[in-house]
Amino acid sequence: MDTVFRGVFVYVFLLVLFRIAGKRTLGQISTFDLVLTLIVSEAIQQAMVDSDNSLTGAALLVVTLVGMNVVVSLLKQRFPRFERVLEDAPIVIIEDGRIHRGRMDKERVDEQDVLSAARQLQGLATLKDVRYAVVEKDGHVTIVPKKN
Repeated sequence: MDTVFRGVFVYVFLLVLFRIAGKRTLGQISTFDLVLTLIVSEAIQQAMVDSDNSLTGAALLVVTLVGMNVVVSLLKQRFPRFERVLEDAPIVIIEDGRIHRGRMDKERVDEQDVLSAARQLQGLATLKDVRYAVVEKDGHVTIVPKKN
């Protein structure tokens, strides 16, 4: 039963930690983010398994983590407020061509991130061509171009 409690605790801990870290932590992974993820997973692995290296313990831990994921998804589906607490809402960072610097700072997005998304998604060359830019729930930037 200790394995189940450890798995639940680690799942909730990481859920809260990544919620505090913000959307951009998961939206666009950099080399630094990948290295951090690998280090975190190694550190957390020891906390979850303790000294139990058995196949049964590993299976129980996997079932617990998958079960927690199912429970959280069901809670988000049933209680929209729970989803808003966990995932926040999309944030408009450029609106009718106006840049909202405070929102960009809060979401840790800079002009280069928006320009990169504009080029990749819409083939736009400058921010003047962007009507709306939105940081979505998953951290990706969506671009709506100005109509010519």
